[in-house]
Amino acid sequence: MNSSAVMPTYGRFPVAFERGEGVRLWDSQGKEYLDFLSGIGVNNLGHCHPKVVEAIRRQAGTLMHTSNLYRIPLQERLAERLVSTCFADQVFFCNSGAEANEAAIKLVRKCMKDRGLPGRFEIITAENSFHGRTMATLSATGQSKVHKGYDPLLPGFHYVPYNDPAAVEKAIGPYTAAILMEPIQGEGGVRLPEEGYLAALRDIADRHGLLLVLDEVQTGMGRTGKMWAHQWSDVVPDIMTASKAIAGGVPMGACLAKAEVAASFSQGSHGSTFGGNPLACAAALATLEVLLDDGLLASVTAKGEQLRAKLQPLIQRHKLVKQVRGRGLMVGVELNCPAEELNAICLSRGLLISCQLGTTLRMLPPLVVSEAEMDQAVAILDGAMTDLF
Repeated sequence: MNSSAVMPTYGRFPVAFERGEGVRLWDSQGKEYLDFLSGIGVNNLGHCHPKVVEAIRRQAGTLMHTSNLYRIPLQERLAERLVSTCFADQVFFCNSGAEANEAAIKLVRKCMKDRGLPGRFEIITAENSFHGRTMATLSATGQSKVHKGYDPLLPGFHYVPYNDPAAVEKAIGPYTAAILMEPIQGEGGVRLPEEGYLAALRDIADRHGLLLVLDEVQTGMGRTGKMWAHQWSDVVPDIMTASKAIAGGVPMGACLAKAEVAASFSQGSHGSTFGGNPLACAAALATLEVLLDDGLLASVTAKGEQLRAKLQPLIQRHKLVKQVRGRGLMVGVELNCPAEELNAICLSRGLLISCQLGTTLRMLPPLVVSEAEMDQAVAILDGAMTDLF
């Protein structure tokens, strides 16, 4: 019997954090940790960045919420800032990555109906993908573990192997409306697209009259060294989703689209009570200022190369390490064995990382991480591997 009033949906580690600054956290016992998980990719600027904190304090003392029944000037400013970084013309604001992907799925269906193709509603996604926990987004997710207990799933999703354009083409039928992919699979173990994969998806979508939707919930906001991960390939999607790091820790999601697609979200066709409220928008604008105007984004590629170079010798030092891979500060260390115990040991020694698909350790350090902090994190992981194996 669960003794807590909180529903037991998480297998929580017995650690409670009380304070954070930059890349570091302190628990209720005063112990210090290196946060190389960033709240699962949320704290790209680290904990309590002064510009974001000040923006939140100022806005909280002025106006936190009205509703989308009225104009929200901060939301309009934020939308302009976001579309200036990418292909999109318009933005729908919500509260999470799942809601952003839910909006994208609805937008795909509405767009096809508006084009006179009401029978097209199916979406092709990838095995080992992750798109959220709502009924639609868990149905879109290609992982059976998140489906368990929720049958029947929402119809209309077909899973294919990642990095296999031929499988995508084969899965297309008369009811197919879109392809939904992550530019890099995060929950799927930091799986990178092979050269030309995203371009092949764009070509397939164009030839078959489909929409290309890219889920940048984890990969966006500078995580890979570019503002959006798909910009490494110069591929332009029709719809893109974002969340996690967009507002520096304040819940926010966004569905961005080209004008001709966004037009299908006409008045009353979709909505969100909290989406894009003044508090979240103030936090997001401050986050973008630090990321773009203060030059933080320019350092991410070099830092990512540094981190992977520091991890690479672990392959020779420890036979259990199979591969180090990643882009920017999104890094996976794949093992030849289960990773859960190693993850737990790292936590006990003051390093926060995560375990994906059983055998991959994922690192998502804040973009403000220093070389000394990288060295400390790699030393903790190295020591844990030595002692465990």
